[in-house]
Parts: sequence; C-alpha cells; structure tokens
Amino acid sequence: MAGMKEQQFTEEKPLLPEQRGQDTEMENCETMTVVGDWKEHDVETPYGMLHVVIRGAPKGNKPAILTYHDVGLNHKMCFNSFFQNEDMQEITKHFVVCHVDAPGQQIGASQFPQGYQYPTMDQLAGMLPTVLQHFGFKSIVGIGVGAGAFVLAKFALIFPDLVEGLVLLNIDPNGKGWIDWATTKLSGLTSALPDTVLPHLFSQEELMNNTEFVQNYKQQVNTVNQFNLQLFWNMYNSRRDLEMNRPGTVLNAKTLRCPVMLVVGDNAPAEEGVVECNSKLDPTKTTFLKMADSGGLPQLTQPGKLTEAFKYFLQGMGYIAYVKDRRLSGGPVPSASMTRLARSRTASLTSGSSLDGSRSRACTQSDSSEGVAQLSHTMEVSC
Repeated sequence: MAGMKEQQFTEEKPLLPEQRGQDTEMENCETMTVVGDWKEHDVETPYGMLHVVIRGAPKGNKPAILTYHDVGLNHKMCFNSFFQNEDMQEITKHFVVCHVDAPGQQIGASQFPQGYQYPTMDQLAGMLPTVLQHFGFKSIVGIGVGAGAFVLAKFALIFPDLVEGLVLLNIDPNGKGWIDWATTKLSGLTSALPDTVLPHLFSQEELMNNTEFVQNYKQQVNTVNQFNLQLFWNMYNSRRDLEMNRPGTVLNAKTLRCPVMLVVGDNAPAEEGVVECNSKLDPTKTTFLKMADSGGLPQLTQPGKLTEAFKYFLQGMGYIAYVKDRRLSGGPVPSASMTRLARSRTASLTSGSSLDGSRSRACTQSDSSEGVAQLSHTMEVSC
C-alpha cells in the first residue's frame, strides 16, 4: 500500500518530553510507540488516559475509521482478524484508522489502584472528542462491538456532528434491570471472571461446543488485567438505557442522526438487544444485517462477509464511487456469497436508505457504478 509507505512510520521515533515544545500538537500525548505501520499513543483526556493506536494520517475531508472493542477484549483481540482481511485493507488504505482501547484494557496495561473510579459509559464517550482533536480528525465512521458499540452510540448522540456513520455489532441499548444486575453480581461471586464474561461474547451453542476458537479466546481474556477488566465489566453492567426513540413515535424523539449498520450473528447473545436498537432508529438511515453461521463475534468468524457489507455501507455514504466484486467480471454487484437478502418492512426489523444532504446514504446494493439503489431492507447473510 503505497500510501502507507509514504508515511514512513517505521522510521519515526517518539520524542522525549524534554525535546518537545509546549505548543507542540503532541503535548497531550504522554508516550508514543511505533510498531510497524501502527503508532501507539497514550492520550490524556478529561476522564483519564486512553491508549490509542493509529495507522495513516487524515486524508482531506474523509472521516477517520475509529473502532471501540467489547468488554473482555481489546483492540487487537476484537479487530485484528477483521482489519487484516485483504479486502478490508483495500478499504482502509484510503482512510486513517484509529483503534481505541478502553482504559486499562490494552496489552500490558498497569493495574489501577484500589479505589479507582472507572469512567462511566457517558464519560467513556466523553473521552473521544479529545482523541479527535488531538489527531486532527474532523469526523469519524465508528465501528463498535458490544460495550464499544454502546460507547460509540452514546458519543454520536452527544456529538452528532462528529460522527458520519456507525457500524454497531452486538449493541444492547438497554440498561440492565435489577434482576439482571443481581444475576450478574451473583455470577461474579461464584465464577471466575473469564467464565462470567464469555457468555456475553459467545452464543450458548458456541460455549457448549467449546470449540478451539472459544478456548483460545478464554485464554486471551485472561491476558487482560483482571482487576481492570472487572471495573470495566461492572461499569458496563451498570449502564443506563440509551435515550433513543424512533422519530414519530414520541414527542421530540431523539435518535442517531447518521447512517447506521446494525450487525448481529444468528443466535448471538446480543440478538434481542440489536433488534430492540433497530426499533429505536430512523428506518431511512438504518440497515440491519443478521449474519448466519457467525456466532457471537461476526467480525472474527466472518471477516470477509462483514468487510463486504462495510464496503457497501461506505459506498452508500459516497466515500467509494462503486464496489466491484474482484471475483466477477460484471459491474458493481454484491458477491454471490451473500446468498440470502431478505427484505421486509416489519415493525421491528425495518431498515433502509435515503438521501441526506449531498451524499446518498446507507445501502447495500447498487444499480450502477454511479448510483446507489434506494431500498428499504433487512439483510440476512448466509455464509
């Protein structure tokens, strides 16, 4: 990827604090480490330090692609397989990519002191404007999973002008009720933390089969500092509802203003929550993607299929002129591997696309290389 080579990230060295002037744009960055094409930063925010990993530089008026991982994971565990996909790399070479680790969840993180007050979900969202300002991002397209999807949705509600689009996997917009909270609390007293977190990440079928994939991730959950993870887990389970309502359902309804693609695997633990979230969003700007045979973490089990959907999502926003399947000689059409597209207008699973401003909005199938089909649709993708 020529664009990446021009940046010559591997040759850059972080400046020592005494080498930097007070007015440097990096003054809020406590440390910086370079790993291959990726730069690792620790950025001070109003609610504490954030570990952020960057590849590339802002490209004109294009938004940055910013990710936020689920509880029990970090950016590497949650997104590496997805972003290493060949087709995904073809997309990301046109954008700066920013991975955000929730406080204390990155590899090698120091343990927080006893009595440390972990940021609330609102405060986690409130940390992100500092990240955008620090790196000069004008806006983002966010990709969040589980707890990370909740944080990005909250961010978009508070700072709508900073978010151009969201891909939300396994989002649950509802806070836990008293019974759910008590059940989680009891489970935490009787089970090891990884065993408590795994049912949040994987379907019951995956856990019962105890596949090598699940076993591998159970081991990886153990690599996250367990004290810090417990704090994040407790805060996520103490979250309040996302205050969203579909326009027209209540007076002065507030919902996400940007195009949204909701993604969930069939039989995933978050399926009910994602359906609930879909019912709260504007159907003209929302696409619901239910992926077959993908389990609880579609970005890891089906990275190619999710990449394909992400291509069409960006195309609908006007950032990719057209998407051509490199395996087919024809025009820009969805891959043959997307074998089922179920379109409906049901009350709970309605989604669609429209024009918003100068750019055509979310869609997943184009009529030509110059346009995007305007369809209301729910998609179920068989792999």
